[in-house]
Amino acid sequence: MLSSKQQSQLMAELAGLKRFCLSLTGDVADADDLLQLTVERVLERGMPADAHVAKWSYRVCRNIWLDELRSREVRQRYAATAVASEGVAAESADDGFGRVELERVDAAMQALPEEQRSALLLVAVEGRSYAEVSEILDIPLGTVMSRVARARRGLAED
Repeated sequence: MLSSKQQSQLMAELAGLKRFCLSLTGDVADADDLLQLTVERVLERGMPADAHVAKWSYRVCRNIWLDELRSREVRQRYAATAVASEGVAAESADDGFGRVELERVDAAMQALPEEQRSALLLVAVEGRSYAEVSEILDIPLGTVMSRVARARRGLAED
């Protein structure tokens, strides 16, 4: 059970957590579902009284997403029939330069491996320290620094 202080902290973290979900999934609908699952799990299962709410919720979110990816892989691998790929018609209307730039940035971010994308989002967008990201993603500090550097290099090359 969450204390009222933890509940308030969780609510304050929702915007950043939603951006994190979107960076993991690359899809608005999946991000919304992931955010809902994360909040439900944190509220349902609670957290230790001394836990840092943001770090705890980001870690829960990441773990749920990794479980979902594994589940999707298993479903695809053992599917009885091949799924016919459906072409999605691209929108022909141009919403202006800003929209095009956003799409380019989004495409470049989505092209990054998930590990690099997550680390970069937490550092560059959420403003988390490398140490916080290390705790959230449960990886060594040097690995965070390396992933962020490789992600930045990958974006610069794109």
